[in-house]
Amino acid sequence: MELSDAKKVLEQAKGKMHKAVEFLENELATYRVGKANPSIFSGVHIEYYGTPTPLAQVASISVPDARTMIIQPWDKSLISAIEKAIMAANLGFTPQNNGEIIRIMVPPLTEERRRELVKKARTEGENARISIRNARRDGVDLLKKYQKDGLSEDIVKDTEILIQKEVDAFSKIVEEVLAAKEKEIMTV
Repeated sequence: MELSDAKKVLEQAKGKMHKAVEFLENELATYRVGKANPSIFSGVHIEYYGTPTPLAQVASISVPDARTMIIQPWDKSLISAIEKAIMAANLGFTPQNNGEIIRIMVPPLTEERRRELVKKARTEGENARISIRNARRDGVDLLKKYQKDGLSEDIVKDTEILIQKEVDAFSKIVEEVLAAKEKEIMTV
């Protein structure tokens, strides 16, 4: 065992922490915050030739203004399927179709709904922090195993300190991401 093994452990832990933050950002991007945002449809799938297909792969989604989204399917026969999928996804929208396109008006959020979204965002943030701590634990466990196999105690301690610094840095990023999202949600 040598220093390069300790560096690999550190890089692995950093990678897992980075993925946790990335997942949090992607998850928060799907929140509807009173403004038109096509990413809220990322979880909507349409039955297309017997295969569940993401909405973005069967239609273009445009945002002409802050309160409107337009979904234009490439295959007009999918309009009713898209409409049903949006209703089934329970996003809080009522799609309106004119046979060519589906128009979605984004209603402003109520105060109660804003508070619910902030609570949900905090839960997602806590999940990200748990993932970051798990990455630290996995890294430290691996270091202990390497120590038994002959890695020096000094290298183990130094690497543990570096892993903790990464935990602190990524936890700070989670806090910043959450603060920005809360501000966005609460802004009327």
